Amino acid sequence: MKKYLTIAFILSALTSFAQSTDSLHSPIRTLTYQQYNAYKTGTAGDDLAYVAEVHHYPMPDKVLRLKKELGLSVEQVTTITEANTHMRRLRLQIGGSIIENEKTLDLLFAQNNVDNGNLIFYINRYGLYQGELRTAILQACIITKKALSPEQMKKFDSLQKPN
Repeated sequence: MKKYLTIAFILSALTSFAQSTDSLHSPIRTLTYQQYNAYKTGTAGDDLAYVAEVHHYPMPDKVLRLKKELGLSVEQVTTITEANTHMRRLRLQIGGSIIENEKTLDLLFAQNNVDNGNLIFYINRYGLYQGELRTAILQACIITKKALSPEQMKKFDSLQKPN
């Protein structure tokens, strides 16, 4: 009896795993589900902020989460919120462009219509979109740092360190 229950459990787990991974496929085969979802929801590119964050230029959403601890003024919250909103809007817009670019590139290959000219065009376009995405994120980091006092930056840095 135990043997049958163990087999049934394993089969159930495998079926569940297969169903969960099938539901995580991206509508565009050249993007993972995580990449596609990040572009669609405007969350792609957090890794592009590394150069700013390592030099103490924080992401606006991280500062806003700590507004009470940092004692942000209404003016600071407004400035940082505007930077965050603008960045998010651009992330959504650029993410949509990246998705469309990937769809076109995928279609060119699928239909055997790719040549050096259109390949170079769409790959360069992808690079342009990535550059625009990084620019939007880094600009938001610059605005955020400028809005904070040196004391608030020190406090923010101390709150970011793992205990």
